[in-house]
Order: sequence, then structure tokens, then C-alpha cells
Amino acid sequence: MTTQDFTTSLLVDQTPKEVFNAINNVRGWWSEEIEGNANQLNDEFTYHYEDVHRCKMKIIEIVPNKKIVWFVLDNYFKFTKDKTEWKGTKINFEIAEKDDKTQLIFTHQGLVPEYECYEICKEGWTNYIQNSLQSLISTGKGKPNATGKPQTEKKLGVY
Repeated sequence: MTTQDFTTSLLVDQTPKEVFNAINNVRGWWSEEIEGNANQLNDEFTYHYEDVHRCKMKIIEIVPNKKIVWFVLDNYFKFTKDKTEWKGTKINFEIAEKDDKTQLIFTHQGLVPEYECYEICKEGWTNYIQNSLQSLISTGKGKPNATGKPQTEKKLGVY
């Protein structure tokens, strides 16, 4: 049986190095509320929004201009019954040259349709990768969560 991990991809005109650097600028595309370091092997960082979502990540693999892997050390969603969702999963960013462009394949390994949070997480990651990260790569300015609530979760009534 094939695993149905969440994945999304994008194709940009920028170089693999520019894509790699943008991914490592987590505050520039995911959230300005990131605490800790997020750009070298074994770095750990946390994301939180009030008591609704908290997670702690560790960078477990980094190949300059090619690949970054985060391991989810801990996670909490206020809106799920299963408090173990995301824990022990991996978030992969794979970068490759393709037809004079750079392709980014994002996979949240372990985020599967059986998860309570799958739909909201799928929509959230799609927004962060396809809109915010792509904007950071292409224009130098992403659309991270600032002091307000994440748009996806607000729209779906999580808050």
C-alpha cells in the first residue's frame, strides 16, 4: 500500500541556492514567532500561536542547495483529540534543477489523510509553500504569520 503523505511542489526561476536560503529563512515565510535557530544541522526551533498550535522542530538533514529535513520533536494542536499528531513525522524540502528552473518538492512525511488535522494542515502547508515561500523566493518577501492569526485556521473556525 502506498503512503499518502502530504506533498506539494513548485517550480521557480531562481537558483537552487536561492530556494535553499529562502527555506532556511523560516521567519520569512512561516511565522515571525519562530524561536531558536533554523538553518544548520541539529538546530532546534519552536513555533507557537497562543495555546492553539505549538511545535518543536529539529533539523536532522541538510544538504546545501539540495535538501532540508525537519523532525517534529513535539507538537500540540488544541483542536485535535489525538495529541500525538505530527510527533515523530518529518518535513522534507527537496530541491532540484528542472528544465532551466528550480523545483521544490515539499513532503510532510507522516501527515496522512487519517489524521484529524489533515485537511487543515494540508490547506495550511499549501498556503505556506505555494504562496508565502514562493513569494519569498520570487520577490524576497514572504507572507508569514505575524502578530495575527493564521488565515487558514481562522477561516476554518479553529479559533
